Amino acid sequence: MRRIDFLREGLKNLKTVGTVTRSSKFACREMIRHVDFKKAKVLVELGAGDGVITRHILDAMSKDAKLLLFEVNPEFCEVLRGIKDDRLIVVEDSAEKLPKYLEKNQLGTPDYIISAIPFVAMPDDISYRIVETCRDNLKLGGKYVQIHYSLLLKKMYKRVFGNVNVNFVPLNIPPAFILVSEKSA
Repeated sequence: MRRIDFLREGLKNLKTVGTVTRSSKFACREMIRHVDFKKAKVLVELGAGDGVITRHILDAMSKDAKLLLFEVNPEFCEVLRGIKDDRLIVVEDSAEKLPKYLEKNQLGTPDYIISAIPFVAMPDDISYRIVETCRDNLKLGGKYVQIHYSLLLKKMYKRVFGNVNVNFVPLNIPPAFILVSEKSA
């Protein structure tokens, strides 16, 4: 997808896209830096957009790992389905249905969940429900990694997971925060 097409899609559907620019390579690298790809067999990506972070994940994943990807925008899903990689499973549905698609694809429990869902543009109850679903379905010791452009929702991750670490990426438009929470007992 061309940058101008991403911009158009972002402007047309700002509430579900959450931005008008793709994440920079610096933001993508910071997001996947928290993943131990040698051990990760099941990864989930939420709000994949046109696949800029997806490609970084796939490049780092082992050959026997799987990536279950959620995106609600049909234009982006069309682009994502064009990525030819048998480790990738594209789901055009809400992340709230994560358990259904984990079971349907016989994937087991995810080791990592990487998200670019624009929670600040969503009702609080839906945001909490998605993040709680992620926590409930994440492997013990697994990590949830989220990109945001402010720290307005930092307390949500602290409340749901009991912990959150913040990493700042200035080389992104707009500058980004990568929030990382670990599922503990």
